[in-house]
Amino acid sequence: MSDNLSYEPLTPRIWDDFEQLFGPRGACAGCWCMWWRLSAKEFEANAGENNRLAMKKLVDAGYISGLVIYVGKTPAAWVALAPREDLPRLARSRILKPVDDQPVWTVNCLFVDKKFRRRGLTNYAIEAAVEFIHSRGGKIVEAYPKDPQGKVQVAAFIWNGIASTFEKAGFTEVVRRSETRPIMRRYLT
Repeated sequence: MSDNLSYEPLTPRIWDDFEQLFGPRGACAGCWCMWWRLSAKEFEANAGENNRLAMKKLVDAGYISGLVIYVGKTPAAWVALAPREDLPRLARSRILKPVDDQPVWTVNCLFVDKKFRRRGLTNYAIEAAVEFIHSRGGKIVEAYPKDPQGKVQVAAFIWNGIASTFEKAGFTEVVRRSETRPIMRRYLT
């Protein structure tokens, strides 16, 4: 399958593919990948169409918020990425607050269409994000996966990924302020 995979940064040119991938529910509960960009109150008030419009506004302004992963010509997965300072909810998080003052990029959300799950797209998406971040001059990539510790997880609740997947992609844990939420980093050369 890897020969058939590719990715594109989310730009106005591929907005329709992004909408197709996320569907009418905005991937999950009207998120449209705005969770880390808004306060809890703002996010709840905007859930659904307003979050879609907020993401569209970012995209139309030229901001690259993530990559659409394709299987052939079909949009099959999404990986969100951003410089950490662009995601204010992280700074306010007791568990995921900054580790230090290093400039870091984040891989903060992963979404795979149900038809394409369990095929390795998450691994590909993480590597694509790292490659893209490196091309933009990023030196440190941070992730906030779950560590289910043997417990079965529902796909909708692991949108940050799983720690073992990031470990396989060369990330190492730098701090853990919660039993199930490590902060992991990969240093780029």
